[in-house]
This record gives sequence, structure tokens and C-alpha cells, in this order.
Amino acid sequence: MNRNTPCADPSPRPKRGAMRGFTLIEVMIVVAIIAILAAIALPSYTTYIRRGQVIDATNLLSAYRANMERYFQDNRQYASITTASPAIYSPCDTNIPVATRTSSNGLFVLTCSVAPSATGYTLAATGSGAVNGFIYTLDVQGTQTTFIPTTATGMTPGTYSCWITKKGQVC
Repeated sequence: MNRNTPCADPSPRPKRGAMRGFTLIEVMIVVAIIAILAAIALPSYTTYIRRGQVIDATNLLSAYRANMERYFQDNRQYASITTASPAIYSPCDTNIPVATRTSSNGLFVLTCSVAPSATGYTLAATGSGAVNGFIYTLDVQGTQTTFIPTTATGMTPGTYSCWITKKGQVC
């Protein structure tokens, strides 16, 4: 640069034909990339969320099984003893106050039956909402079963002889 040349303008102005903003092609490429990422990520995220919700059922059944076994240790049966004064209620009995029994966890509701006699029981956790139709069961022998409805996305529908908690799991 020559010393006699005046200093260049410190704030250069854009030329009249200079490009401003994005072209339509650039915007469409970004939208396409976002759509591809969403198409891959959304099913994986849905499966991940469902797997977390299914764990609520197995936790509920395991906790209730512990309550049933505790009751059996004290009373030598799973049924309520209504002949005692005061009555001794089984964890399965619907007559005990709701505040002292747990009957739901997340999207699952527990049903309990003492059958075929006072020395047996079956627990079932039935899903609602995003896990509607899922049924997990547990009986006195520790037999676990899972029913996955045909409406379940990401998991293979059917009845299984174990607790299915994630996609692709087999008994």
C-alpha cells in the first residue's frame, strides 16, 4: 500500500449485488436433514420411554410379592382373616384403607386375587395410557408372564413366559 493513498473505509459497505440470507435450496437441505434425524430418533425415543414405563409394572409386582410373603410369614395364609378380632387384612384385600396399600405405579394398576385357596395368589399389573393393554403377572410359585397387545409399537405382540421389558428380548 502506498503511503500517499488515503486510508480504506473502516466499515466496508456490501456491494450492490451481494447475497443476503439463505437460498431456498439451503433451507430445504436443512429441513431434509432435520426430518431424517427425527425419523430415526423418534421411534428410538418412544421405545426408550415405553421401556421405562414397563419397569413400573415389574417394580410394582415385586414389591407386592414381598408384601404378600411378609403377610404369609405372619399368618400362614394369603387370605384375610376376618374371624379374628380385629380382622387381619391381606395385602390383597380391598377392605383395607387405600393409604396403607399400594395399588398403582406409573401407568400400571395392580389387581390381586387369592386363589385357588388361601395358600395361593396371582398378581397382575395392567397398563393404561402409552402401555395400554400390557399385562404382567406373577403368582405364588414365582411364575412370570407378559402379554403384549398387537397395538404395541416397537415390541413383538404375544404372550410370554417371562417379563419382557425391552424390544427384542426373548424368554
